Amino acid sequence: MVHGDAGPAARLLTLFEGHRLTPTQRRIAHNLVRRADDAPFLSSVEVAELAGVSQPSVTRFAVAMGFDGYPALRRALREALAEAPAPGGAVAGAAEPPAGNALQQALHAEAENLRQLAALLADPEPVTGAGRRLAASRPLPVLGLRAASAQARGFAYFAAKVHPDVRLLDEGGSVLWDRIDQARRAGATALLCFALPRHPREVVRALAHARETGLWVVTVADSTFTPVAAHSDVLLPAAVGTGLAFDTACAPMMLGRVLLEAMCDALPDAQARLESFDAAAAARGLFAQ
Repeated sequence: MVHGDAGPAARLLTLFEGHRLTPTQRRIAHNLVRRADDAPFLSSVEVAELAGVSQPSVTRFAVAMGFDGYPALRRALREALAEAPAPGGAVAGAAEPPAGNALQQALHAEAENLRQLAALLADPEPVTGAGRRLAASRPLPVLGLRAASAQARGFAYFAAKVHPDVRLLDEGGSVLWDRIDQARRAGATALLCFALPRHPREVVRALAHARETGLWVVTVADSTFTPVAAHSDVLLPAAVGTGLAFDTACAPMMLGRVLLEAMCDALPDAQARLESFDAAAAARGLFAQ
């Protein structure tokens, strides 16, 4: 969740964090944080309308938070916002921890990559615009080879819960072009690519082919100065960490989740699909918790 102020929103976020919530429940929490000032005074119906979910989903959210129902949760929200920050407590501008050893330095560098990404998202239009184009594509091909295959697979896994036809392209070879052509013939209008170092030439060629077929290409990459930039209609940069033996990709993964959030906002039936999945998962006893 993205939150901007260090006051009411931060206190609500502290209340919500640490709980295992479904995507629908996280959306409810996200919207309450966004409306932190008046959240304790909203009825369950108003919260449901705010988050675009059903009223029973709000009740289930309250129970997942450990309360008997929504009224008890609302009392907790009022108490959380009534608490004044402790004098001398930790604040957003506190001094950074010392550099530490090599492992700690790698983690600090990765945290800095996330801070840079947050700064870029001060203008959300590139991401929200890309999310709308990807949401409208039927099917939606998601490409990622070698180091980027994990990012593509993770995105495709979650996107399939809200998008009716997601096609993961994580294997190279001559069949890759065939699958791009098949997606285009089936009606695809856009393609999402995750491109990370070292950049396989095959990805560059695949994106060039995708654009030749008429697909609109969105690429999540480690930099705007990558070989895939010339073959992308929109390139969304998120730096990778280089402090360990193998690159770390926390920022590209987070950018993928933000892009997925933008897609959810653009899909009118996204919440209905999520709630349907939650109900089916509960009926099947799919998850241990």
